[in-house]
Amino acid sequence: MATLGDLLRHHTTIGDAAQQHLRRLVAGWGPISDLSFGDLLLFVPAKDQRLLVVGQIRPTTTQTLYRTDHIGLFSRDRPLVAEALERGVERTGDIERKDTDGPVRVRAVPIRHNGRAIAVLVSESLRVGRGPGELERAYLNAVDRMFSMVAEGSFPYPFDDPTSESSPRVGDGVILLDAHGVVEYTSPNAVSALHRTGFHANAVGRNITDIGLPRDLLRTAYGLQAPLIHDLERGSNVAVQLRLLPLLENGRAAGALVLLRDISDIRRQERLLVSMDATIREIHHRVKNNLQTVSSLLRLQGRRVAEPAAKTALDEASRRIRSIALVHEVLSREGGDDVNLGEVVRPVVQMVQGALMDPQRPVDITIDGEGPVVPAEIASSLAVVLTELIQNAVEHGFPEAADGDESHRVDIRLLTLGNNLEVRVKDNGIGMPADFDIDDDPGLGLTIIRTLATADLGGSFSLSNDPDCGGAVATLSVEV
Repeated sequence: MATLGDLLRHHTTIGDAAQQHLRRLVAGWGPISDLSFGDLLLFVPAKDQRLLVVGQIRPTTTQTLYRTDHIGLFSRDRPLVAEALERGVERTGDIERKDTDGPVRVRAVPIRHNGRAIAVLVSESLRVGRGPGELERAYLNAVDRMFSMVAEGSFPYPFDDPTSESSPRVGDGVILLDAHGVVEYTSPNAVSALHRTGFHANAVGRNITDIGLPRDLLRTAYGLQAPLIHDLERGSNVAVQLRLLPLLENGRAAGALVLLRDISDIRRQERLLVSMDATIREIHHRVKNNLQTVSSLLRLQGRRVAEPAAKTALDEASRRIRSIALVHEVLSREGGDDVNLGEVVRPVVQMVQGALMDPQRPVDITIDGEGPVVPAEIASSLAVVLTELIQNAVEHGFPEAADGDESHRVDIRLLTLGNNLEVRVKDNGIGMPADFDIDDDPGLGLTIIRTLATADLGGSFSLSNDPDCGGAVATLSVEV
């Protein structure tokens, strides 16, 4: 289905400012549909003189008349809509439809922008034989005022942001205020919401300050002529969100529509998530500390070992543990289960540089790319693999002391192509022997790399010489 912007750009001559006006209307027209107990359709004049539906919304307060979407459909048989657009005045009437049990009331309201009718807002609702009750009368009275605002060009509000899914709707609860902030009507759901806040008296005839709303909220909304959001909180267990929409007449605030929603459960879940997030961060922090302690113990043990091979093995094990600890350190700061790979690669490089760099054999290590956000378990395996790759490049690529005029480099490249991550570690060292076979290499480092790359990460690993510089190129490819 084409978007509102696509339809307006391709089929109409409506300018950018007017298009933005229509976008804001569609973003905030939910209360109009609910209050009118009707489906809303947004018609615009197409380039070929036909009428085009570019917006549609169904009410939450009654059943819809439309089982299918009409967005993108053209029509010439809409006399009320055409007249409202041409004359710039509201038109109403009844039409007969074969798929309804009775006549359908159509209300076509011109949408003005800079004094000119640019589109028509149509409300269609099923007429009923009985007279409206108190709730219906209050809702219809409020929607009459909002339709007048549409016709005057004061709705949508100029400073209103699009309504989010969590914002209150008419079905959640409605309070109608007059120009002085006195309650004229409260819907049953609004009464229940007020009861949750501790207000059990009849609110009709009382000022908003009596029911817990700050007067500054109404004064600010009237002054800005824009909706405001406010949360009424009673202790830690009760929270009611209010969205106050000023009702304007001739450029002045003549009342307000207040939508209420009990969000106590939402706030409770948010606090629970915050608490869980803090707990998870603390767990990662403790795991990091424990891993660093183990790494330090291995280093201490290595200093007491005289056998060079054993000392090297303990140092390498210490570095592998520290590389995993780095992932938990990032998670302890950011929380969640995912980590930005770039935040892990940089400290891994710094760790290896600090452990392996010899002033007589300087090696410049560079990083190209940031890498994607990956799950923690993938980041841990990648950190160990990268530690091994850098260590191999430094130790085996430059076995002799570097000549002062020679630049020795290890380049790390992180490349993301769709769902595939490629990690490439390239050095300009002596390269691998001509008879080198990775499958026959008994080294522990390459064994760890191959095991993690294939078994843990489900990826592939290759090692070859670079034909350009003669050094070694290690490539790890994994789906993330």
